[in-house]
Order: sequence, then C-alpha cells, then structure tokens
Amino acid sequence: MRLLAALVALLPLVLGSIPARAQAPKPAHGIAMHGTPKYGPDFKHFDYVNPNAPKGGEMRLSALRTFNSFNPYTLKGDPVAGINRVFESLMIGSEDEAFSEYGLLAESIQTPEDRSWVAFTLRKEARWHDGKPVTVEDVIWSLTTLRTKGQPFYRFYYRDVVKAEKTGPRSVKFTFKDTTNRELPLILGQLPVLPKHYWANRDFEKTLLEAPVGSGPYRIKSFEAGRSVTYERVKDYWGANLPVNKGKNNPDIIRYDYYRDATVALEAFKSGDYDFRLENTSRVWATGYDSPSFRRGLYKTEEIRHENSTGMQGFVFNTRKELFKDPRVRQALSFGFDFEWTNKNLFYSQYSRTSSFFSNSELASSGLPTGKELEILNKYKGRIPDDVFAKSFQPPTTDGTGRLRPNLRQGRKLLQEAGWFIKDFKLVNAKTGKHFAFEILLISPAFERVVLPFKRNLKRLGIDVSVRTVDTAQYRKRTDDYDFDMLVSGWGQSLSPGNEQQSYWGSAAGKRTGSRNLTGINSPVIDEMIEAIIAAPDRGALVTATRALDRVLLWGHYVIPHWHIRIFRIAFWDKFGRAKITPKYGLGLDGWWVDPVKAQALAGKLTSAKIN
Repeated sequence: MRLLAALVALLPLVLGSIPARAQAPKPAHGIAMHGTPKYGPDFKHFDYVNPNAPKGGEMRLSALRTFNSFNPYTLKGDPVAGINRVFESLMIGSEDEAFSEYGLLAESIQTPEDRSWVAFTLRKEARWHDGKPVTVEDVIWSLTTLRTKGQPFYRFYYRDVVKAEKTGPRSVKFTFKDTTNRELPLILGQLPVLPKHYWANRDFEKTLLEAPVGSGPYRIKSFEAGRSVTYERVKDYWGANLPVNKGKNNPDIIRYDYYRDATVALEAFKSGDYDFRLENTSRVWATGYDSPSFRRGLYKTEEIRHENSTGMQGFVFNTRKELFKDPRVRQALSFGFDFEWTNKNLFYSQYSRTSSFFSNSELASSGLPTGKELEILNKYKGRIPDDVFAKSFQPPTTDGTGRLRPNLRQGRKLLQEAGWFIKDFKLVNAKTGKHFAFEILLISPAFERVVLPFKRNLKRLGIDVSVRTVDTAQYRKRTDDYDFDMLVSGWGQSLSPGNEQQSYWGSAAGKRTGSRNLTGINSPVIDEMIEAIIAAPDRGALVTATRALDRVLLWGHYVIPHWHIRIFRIAFWDKFGRAKITPKYGLGLDGWWVDPVKAQALAGKLTSAKIN
C-alpha cells in the first residue's frame, strides 16, 4: 500500500514532465495574413455593400479586342471578360483589408500556428449550376489540373503543396513542405474550384467556346464569339445569402460588348450602348466625355480616391538580351524619357511620377535605408548596387519644356562608361562595332503618342528605336516566349506582397514560359529577399523586407518608371445605386445595383430626346 501510495503521489510529477499534446486548431470563418480578420464570425455583410440592394435590371460593360475561350486557366486562347463571375474559390477577400479571406465554397478553415498545413470544410449547400454538389474530389482535381495543365503560374504558385487529401465527407487538407511561408493557407483559399465531372470528357488545355459549368452567381446565357457575352444571374444561386455575398451580384443581366478600337468604344459609351467605364487615359478623361447627354446629366463622371498600392508601370527591359545586360546602359536610357513634358502635354498634368515598385503604400522605400531595413541590405553589401546605400532613388527629372540636353549628356556619359561611342552619328559598341538599335513592342496604338517622343530623344543619343504594335494573340505569344527587347508593362501590387513576388522577380520564374518575370531578373540576392518577404512573421517585418527589395529593384534599373494616379476615374449612365461607403482598396462595383426609379427616369429622358 505504501508503494502504491508513493506511485500515486509521483504520478502528477511524471505526467507534468510529458509535453502536452498540441491542441488541434479550431475551425475559423476567416483568416488574416497578419493579426485577425476585421469581420468576426457573426458578421452579416461587408461594410461597403447595401444588404438590401434590389435585384434586377441589366448592367452593360465593354471590353477591347476579342475573346475565343471561356477557360481562363490555360495559356491557350484569349479568355472572355467577366468569366470570374462563373467560377468560385474556397475563400474570398474583402476590399477594405490589406489581406484577409472569408469562407465562400468553404464554410471554415483550420491551420496551426506554424501554418504548415491548412484544412477546409466545404459548405454542404455548395452546388454547381447543373445541381451536382461541390465535392472534395473537385477541389483536389482542380489543384492537380491547374498544376499540370494550367498556366505555368499555377505550377509555381502551388508548388509548396506536397499533399492534398480528403479527410472527411466535406473536408480537405493541404500539407506544405515550407513552414516559413505564412501566406500558403491564404493562397490555397484562392484556389479556383472547377467541376471534375464537367471536364471528364473535355481537354482542359484547349480553348473552350461552350458555356462552362461553374458554381458562381452568374452563368453564361448567350454569346457571339469574339463580339459579346451575356451573363445571367443564377436565380437559385446556392450562396446568395452568405455574408460575403450579401448585397452583391445584383443585376439580373451583365453583358460585355467587345470593341476593336478604344475610340469607337468611347463613342459607343456616349451613345448609351453600354453603362459603365473605368477610364485609364488622361486625355480622354480631360476632353473625351463632353456631349449633349453629359450636359443633360444622363451620364456622369466621378473621381474616387483609393488607398491601393499603384505598383509599377514602365518601359520594361528584357535583360535576357545582350544589349540590356549592363545596368549602366539601362540607366542611360532612362535619361531619354521626359516625364514632365509628357505629363504636361499629353496627360493634362494628371499623374505623379512613380519612384517605387510599391507606390502609394507604406511598402514603398524612401530616403536612405535605416534601422532594420539597413540591417537587411548590409548582408548583401558588395552584391547589390552601391547606390542602394548612398542615394535616395528618384527617376531623372526635367523642367518640362522639352529641352533635354542636360539629361542626354548624363545618359551619354553612362553609355561611354559601358563601352558605347558615337560613329557617323550612330551609337556603336567599342568591341563589336554593332549599332545600338532595338524594338519597343506595344499592344495598343494609343501608347504610340508616349513612345514616339521617347524614340526621338533616344535618336539624339545615336540609338535607333523601332516601334511595333501587334494584335492580342501575337503580343501574348511574344511576351510568353520573352521575344521582345522592350515593352510597356507593369506589375500590380497588393498591400500584402508574398508568393507572387517570386513570379515577378524570381530567377526560376524568369526561365519559365509565360511568367511575369518579364525583365529576366536572375539574382540569388533578390531570390533571398523575396523569401524574407514570404516568411515575414508580422506586418512590421513584411513592410521592412518589402522596402529593402524595392530599393534593390529600383537601383537595378530593370524598368524606366512611368506614372501613377491615386483615384479611380469612372463614367456611368445615371441608372445605378451604390452603397454610401466605398472600400479603401477597391471600387466595389459588385455591390452596385440598377435603381428602378433612376432607370425609369433615364429611359424617359432618352425617349424624350429621341422624340425631340
């Protein structure tokens, strides 16, 4: 008995020395990249929608050029506008948070503290348009198919998923090989879920020109290949009353008409052929919307401030080309672009010059690096440009008069340092004797007015530039294969950068067909800096790591920065209602509705105008 008593007394001490088994993470309604989501488990709707918005009516939109596929997930074909309304993902983000997601097809998410895996439980009511339930098998098939047959982007994006398994009738678990990437659970939340049964007898890698089966709030009602597509709201849509959908997806009909020419598209809008435009051309915004209908108030224009990162747009160098391998050459050409003259004479002074890959956000670098940011950069001293430590990056500036001689002198000096000199009014290479000439590839003739003055300025440096504008299919083929010298392009940025940075700047991506690493960056340092962003444990560390990367990209002179604007410029016929709150990081167009009173009044005014 004494021995038994002693053992009983010892038992708590023994048990106390054994590590407690880690508790399984609880299912949650949402997840934030850092911290906790803004909206709690009992939220009814997003703040920027009207939950009582009426359903009905038609919203008519426009798109440029053409389409030939309803499958947006492969490299083949030009996908149709608006197809995202047909398909859904496991979770969906809000437009008033930096990076949070809430359940859509999934009713809950589970992930441990180290985010080494993530599990989703599907909603039992989730249905495809043909009435079949959305299953775990659909989810796993979608991941496998996108990684093996989808755009190369997906193979890269989901490469850290080492296992996808069914863990219950409606539960799926993804296990990751990398436990430092805290973004992976959110990335899997963005997974487009496609119907396995629909694709059983179809080739996923081919273009698709029949209405696909999806699970979203809209389905394709009709289309005319390359010219128009009409979506109809699914009347018995399974997710209509979810908090993430309440107050959204209001029009009964959403139609896109295609136009080959931007000028024709503008005139069509002013004639009332479609209802809404998001304007991205300053000249059109300044002068293009005046008409009798505008003066009568039939359609309106409005500027809406936003807090999005405006990212980077610019003249993009293809550093795979021998001509552009020397950063001094790339920097020299930046002195040939006169932003101040361009902004004044072409853009009605509407834009600000871009000096960061993360412009208009706290992620943008400025001044000289200090503190923890400097600590990061010091690790790479001697392997990154010395200017990173000595100068605050600013693109070349002018007085806006078009007199560019001082800038061109600086450009010529850099070219001489790089081994280029003038011979018979031509810039030639001292070693090879080859003339400096290259092509700028464009997809729209509208940009020629910007490129041609740049071409003239470079001509004064002895450089011959040809400008070529091609159609959509040819442009996509050439960019996918990196068959260009320079082009005009850009990279949008979220307020929570992560995995996508590998696709933008990563060495592996630059060797893959169809990636967003258009510049051909191949740098172990940049690869490491991207990994630091992905592994950032909190918001402060993310901001610091992103600013450090920003400096290295800027001083690499991979692009000649263009400009940005901090507002949405919209034009719309006066038939819509919208919530009082506009989200900080979006336009909230999915929450607009056709106002029956306004629509009737507008129809009456249009009838009156025709009679008169």
